[in-house]
Amino acid sequence: MMKTIHLIAAARPNFMKIAPLYHALSKEPWANPVIVHTGQHYDKNMFLDFFRDLSLPDPHISLGIGSGTHAEQTGGVMIAYEKVLFRERPDLVVVVGDVNSTAACTMAAVKLGITVAHLEAGLRSFDRNMPEEINRMVTDSIADYLWTPSRDGDENLLKAGIRPEHITMVGNIMIDSLVMMTPAIRAEQERERLGLAPGSYGIITLHRPSNVDHRETLEELCLALERIAKKVPLVFPIHPRTRKHLESFGLSHLLTENPDIILTEPLGYKAFMNLVFDCRFAITDSGGLQEETTYLGIPCVTLRPNTERPVTITQGTNILGTPQTLESDLRAVISRGTTSPPEGWDGKTAERVVQLLKKLFFVG
Repeated sequence: MMKTIHLIAAARPNFMKIAPLYHALSKEPWANPVIVHTGQHYDKNMFLDFFRDLSLPDPHISLGIGSGTHAEQTGGVMIAYEKVLFRERPDLVVVVGDVNSTAACTMAAVKLGITVAHLEAGLRSFDRNMPEEINRMVTDSIADYLWTPSRDGDENLLKAGIRPEHITMVGNIMIDSLVMMTPAIRAEQERERLGLAPGSYGIITLHRPSNVDHRETLEELCLALERIAKKVPLVFPIHPRTRKHLESFGLSHLLTENPDIILTEPLGYKAFMNLVFDCRFAITDSGGLQEETTYLGIPCVTLRPNTERPVTITQGTNILGTPQTLESDLRAVISRGTTSPPEGWDGKTAERVVQLLKKLFFVG
């Protein structure tokens, strides 16, 4: 009997997490995977291009929820998705990651008695100032099945009182996407377009308020990047938030007038990862790049006080840093050398999830 499975996506990282599972389920004669796009983060051009990159069809269901406060987004998604669930009740809802839509769709489904699985469960930064941390805690506390990317996720859930039979370590679904898209990433040739040799440059991404919203901090970062660039050229795709503050604080010249810092507009995933694949190191404050550099064995300094992905530090190539200590942090992480990817970061997570679902639905 055909089983309908809703795959919930709200933002670019979510699309990457559902893509491998969608493709794996599409090959199963018993599965009807349905992509639900909540619209929480919506840029039509980016979104359509990204779906094409991932070989995904247009979303089967679009909720059309745009930007707003956390409460507006969460409430809007709950109301819109509940209407969908009344109209067509799926056999399973799979939520991914930790955005507002993740918690909202979980609550809407669970209250109607619909089974929910959280893919990428158990991640914790232990920092409740991060809205994502609240979403993780809420989702994990009420979802029926918790599929973790690493063993530390299992431990976090057990400490929170979740019963072991609800927890399964399936591996990192983001690595599935990376493996799936590697040929397309290699074909992109962004590095060649910028005239860079493999291993000759570093890559930078900065966008978090704690790093870019305060003049003193942002200036300190710019000066540190200037000093680093004297030794190794840097490529810096500038996030709109970062560019805005560089201009408003009068700091743009520190980067634009430096011949050793290549500034670009924000890049698409394939072009950006084409640069990452051959970079010497990365400096970032994002979440995903910590995972990708760990898998690729590339030294990474993450400019944050904490991470919900500690396995990238204990078993990977990542280190937490600060604007004040960036240069010494970079030296430290480069001196570590390479490591093997953590358990389950092998591009086969979607396959393992499909096997779990076969047991759940008594098929195969």
